[in-house]
Amino acid sequence: MKKRLFTPGPTTVPESVLLKMAEPIIHHRSAEYSELFAQINKGLKYLFQTENDVLTFTSSGTGAMEAAVVNLLSPGDRALVVRGGKFGERWAEICLAYGVQVEPVDVEWGYAVEPQQIAAKLQSIPEIKAVFTTHSETSTGVINDIETIGQIVKQHPALLVVDVITSIGTHRLLPDQWHIDVAVAGSQKGLMLPPGLAFASVSQKAWEAAESSKLPKYYWSFSAAKKSLAKNQNPYTPAVSLLVGLKKSLEIIQEEGLEKVWARHQRHARATRAAVRAMGLELFAKNPSNILTIVKIPEGIDGKLLLKTIGTKYGVTMAGGQAALAGKVVRISHMGYTDDFDILTAVAALERGLKDLGWHFELGSGVAAAQRVLTEENGREL
Repeated sequence: MKKRLFTPGPTTVPESVLLKMAEPIIHHRSAEYSELFAQINKGLKYLFQTENDVLTFTSSGTGAMEAAVVNLLSPGDRALVVRGGKFGERWAEICLAYGVQVEPVDVEWGYAVEPQQIAAKLQSIPEIKAVFTTHSETSTGVINDIETIGQIVKQHPALLVVDVITSIGTHRLLPDQWHIDVAVAGSQKGLMLPPGLAFASVSQKAWEAAESSKLPKYYWSFSAAKKSLAKNQNPYTPAVSLLVGLKKSLEIIQEEGLEKVWARHQRHARATRAAVRAMGLELFAKNPSNILTIVKIPEGIDGKLLLKTIGTKYGVTMAGGQAALAGKVVRISHMGYTDDFDILTAVAALERGLKDLGWHFELGSGVAAAQRVLTEENGREL
């Protein structure tokens, strides 16, 4: 049975990237590696649309999140944290682990944070040193308005730190224009790689804050990474084969062009949402992201059994809900290495699974709705 992956990380890795990673490994202190890393860093600046340094770590995206906290803050500092999903909550957990006082802005799951909530909190607590939030929250399927938030935070001494782990290379994202001081990302989402690499773009304002940070750091040291970056090197042994694959994935993105990559993800999101509505199902997110669609499981359908049926019977892997949403939603990713026919396959698999479990709807209605959106939008691009 052919396997197809529609989870919000890891995502499908292109064959050309897999082949590059299968090449004989090179030594990470060689001139060949330094040339490779120089090309990667140029590609990362394009991906992040930034003139700032982009640091690379061998870790999951959570490692870059922790690195942002320990390099910018000191014990007892106050940080505003937007908690509107599992990954917003992770920012708070990391801060608390290091003795940072968390000033939460809690948002109902499924909704985006209102930028004015952040403005009000900054006004009421001027001592806040940093604002931590998420661009695309994969636990809820929500996109937050980071552009407006950036305009608000730039009026305040606080730093703006954003988890762009799922929005990098998938959603319109302009860190420099939006006044993001640190944007953290990972390799296993829109970058079309296996897990294992994390990135952080760091503004000049963030570098100045890092000079006075008193939180403990060693592996996560921004200054150590920057010192090595100047020599096109890493402070410690990197995941060399993943970096070889990263060079190829960055080339794929550059060849398509970021604007077209963003447009493709938007088209696929619209098609998937149209399919869900045509099947008589409900979307969970009120401010939906383009990187995944979260579908409410209809009453009478066992969510875990639905995912198991789709996976074992049709070879299609989707993700269930997290925390309070476990068993209540299906998360369908359309980020990274996906095309129009992948979207149709995902919708068809969802239809077949629901039909197998007794959900009453017109079989093919979702696929037809997705086809209409994809055909119309492709026609406009010709």
